Amino acid sequence: MDAVLLPSIDLTSYAREAAGLTAQALAYIRTVHAPLSPSGIDAALTYLQDTVGVFETSLDVTSLDGVDDVLSLLDAGAAQVVVSLEQLKLLATADNVDQSRVVLSLDGSSPTSINEAVGSHAGPLYIYNLSDVAALESSLNIRKSPTFVSLTKPDAQSAIRLSKAGATPILPATTLTTDAKQQTELIAVSDLFMANATSDRPDGLFTTLVTDERGIALGLVYSSVESVSESLRTGRGVYQSRKRGLWYKGESSGDVQELVSLRFDCDSDCLSFTVRQKGRGFCHLARASCFGPYAGLSRLQQTLRSRKDSAPPGSYTARLFNDKQLLEAKIKEEAAELCEATDPKHVAFEAADLFYFAMTKCIASGVSLEDVERNLDAKNLKVKRRKGDAKPQYTNGTNGGASTTSDKKDAVKEAASVPKAKEDSAGTQDGRIKMKAFDTATVDAATIQEALKRPSQRSTDMIMGIVKPIIDDVRVNGDRALLSYTHKFEKATSLTSPVLNAPYPDHLMQLDPETIKAIDISYENIRRFHAAQAETKPLSVETMPGVTCSRTSKPIERVGLYVPGGTAVLPSTALMLGVPAMVAGCKTIALASPPRADGTLTPEIVYVAHKIGATQIVLAGGAQAVAALAYGTDSVAKVDKILGPGNQFVTAAKMHVSNDTSAGVAIDMPAGPSEVLVVCDATSHPAFVASDLLSQAEHGVDSQVILIAVGMTAAQLAAVDDEVHAQASALPRVNIVRGAIAHSFTLCVPTIEEAMRLSNQYAPEHLILQTEDPEAAAAMVEHAGSIFIGPWTPESVGDYSAGVNHSLPTYGYARQYSGVSLSSFTKHITASRLTREGLRNVGGAVMQLAKVEELDAHRRAVEIRMKWLDGEGKSEANANKWP
Repeated sequence: MDAVLLPSIDLTSYAREAAGLTAQALAYIRTVHAPLSPSGIDAALTYLQDTVGVFETSLDVTSLDGVDDVLSLLDAGAAQVVVSLEQLKLLATADNVDQSRVVLSLDGSSPTSINEAVGSHAGPLYIYNLSDVAALESSLNIRKSPTFVSLTKPDAQSAIRLSKAGATPILPATTLTTDAKQQTELIAVSDLFMANATSDRPDGLFTTLVTDERGIALGLVYSSVESVSESLRTGRGVYQSRKRGLWYKGESSGDVQELVSLRFDCDSDCLSFTVRQKGRGFCHLARASCFGPYAGLSRLQQTLRSRKDSAPPGSYTARLFNDKQLLEAKIKEEAAELCEATDPKHVAFEAADLFYFAMTKCIASGVSLEDVERNLDAKNLKVKRRKGDAKPQYTNGTNGGASTTSDKKDAVKEAASVPKAKEDSAGTQDGRIKMKAFDTATVDAATIQEALKRPSQRSTDMIMGIVKPIIDDVRVNGDRALLSYTHKFEKATSLTSPVLNAPYPDHLMQLDPETIKAIDISYENIRRFHAAQAETKPLSVETMPGVTCSRTSKPIERVGLYVPGGTAVLPSTALMLGVPAMVAGCKTIALASPPRADGTLTPEIVYVAHKIGATQIVLAGGAQAVAALAYGTDSVAKVDKILGPGNQFVTAAKMHVSNDTSAGVAIDMPAGPSEVLVVCDATSHPAFVASDLLSQAEHGVDSQVILIAVGMTAAQLAAVDDEVHAQASALPRVNIVRGAIAHSFTLCVPTIEEAMRLSNQYAPEHLILQTEDPEAAAAMVEHAGSIFIGPWTPESVGDYSAGVNHSLPTYGYARQYSGVSLSSFTKHITASRLTREGLRNVGGAVMQLAKVEELDAHRRAVEIRMKWLDGEGKSEANANKWP
């Protein structure tokens, strides 16, 4: 709240003329203060409704209990609320509350304590009952946040001292006047307003910018203390002419100005007058502005007002003013055309049409642009956010309509990203599928840094707002809730049980021999690689004579493996998660995967579940499957750890349950959309490079693929581009690929060292090295989920059959996390064993550190034993046959 002073008013009489300032004069200053009693909330809400956009109001709400009513007042348009310390703490945790709108109230009757508070509290302050301005001046001068002060005995001199010290004085409106000549016993607002004014001009005048209510500059003039005082008194634009003295704008021409408000800039050396210009305009050339005619919406408003007053007979605008049905029909038509517009020029064209008809509606109804903008400013003060869904009649049967719980649940259906429409230009340049390119030699580092950012994801708050109710529903209602979500999302309405328990019927695993062979080969390679990771014997180390420490690996007893469904069948994920779980020796292995519409799973997943010894398959996807695994239901076994990839909702659900101590469940890693980074050079085959990029781009429109080209010529880069276009155009999922290509790019770098530096900065999920010396490049890798070395190692082999795991950290998490491995399914138990000699050797150190930490029971646990070893308890030990 940027204020020179705050007149304090009684809300029940603010509109009535009384001693002191009138409501109109308050509007000139635009800032007011009002104390509020518990019985005055309704009056305050009415006041705010009437004055928002006219006054900026600070409400003292310290008399209210709690913060519920305080939030309602902020939502209604209070610019600031003055609160107690207890209320401040509660509001600090409230959503959507700008803390600069919350002012801490302090009693100023104790100068010492107030000075301490002024120095320690970083936010806005309100100090009341201040009697000694001098006691506070030094503290005020060093504060950066606003400070508002009310005096026990308000007078002009004290108020001016407060202003000069950097505080905003709060004075009863009944003690203020805009006509000091007639009301000499009151404090002149102009004196307070000009208290901190500074001028670098020899004549002491102040540069003054005159604007209309929309902030558009009308002209530049000068003001003086006298002209400001006269402008406040008359409610008109009054300035100081360097030749003629006081200048009452429009006195001779009739082009007068109604004063709306006035304020200083941040340095208090330039005034701004906001006025309503009457007549022909501000400029002596009979134009609205000295800086030329109005443009844009202001010009449209001016034209429409003129047309309303005197539209030529038969003109289209006159017809719109006179035909309400036509006007409303045109607004609906133009709104629909704006919704259909795609490219920027088309959007701008249709938006302009819509603004024209909307403004015609406003002018016909007596509503100005200023009224609309005041409403926008008022909405910006809202702290209670509505869901903002469209009404059902505007949604064409989609989920975009009036929001219900079921609508939110629809958003979590496990599916691949939505493909781009054919007419959408995403991922294309000049009609060809092509990635953007940046040359690091000619583009600044900030541009490269921005390019390396992942595609934006939905906000965490929004996702959790959808996910948490589903988790809570499954937790409370178990199988019933789980089945209902599967019926709704997967359309598997015939399903009567949410699980398929082992042993699995043969008819659910009917596969062609080639598929069985492919799964079996992949299974065996994955098994061999992960079996080689096993710790065959416990680790045992004698850290000093008589002190032995050991560590033993044990399997996690119960694991839940999430296998996404949607547009792609993913038996590979079931293998990558299930085989290590089996090798580790997990006793309970539960798969979760959304079924098909007929209630069955793809036979490939059932076959993998059979091979790995999975105890059950949960027929569900999304947050609901994660919740079932985390908490268990009547049919679903609770697990100790959940592993596997998924969309943003699955990831959010995994992170939520892992943070819930009552769930007692861990997860493998956070995950995001799939990604690949390919490093190539002049020795790389263009077709190989393009195929590796596209193999990840087809995962979803939120995937990202990056090519780092080392020392390649324009012709060599063009060859890769040609291959990308040709191969992508032939793919069944080309419209998904284009979505991914839209936020993918090529970086051209001069050296392999620069390429690997950028790769490590990005920390990709998959890193493919197609260079002349890929082994040397691999040695430079610091951050990556998995590396694919050389031209004959496409990322696809890692996804399926080579043996390495394809469940990898994405979204830059390769800096902190490893991919899934055998250790993901094991835990370690440490043990220590000491002999008498060992305790003698280490006991002194233990007792000393326990003493330092003041943990006496820790120290005594060693001390008692040491005394026994020294013989103090020998006879009793013999009697009791203790060692």
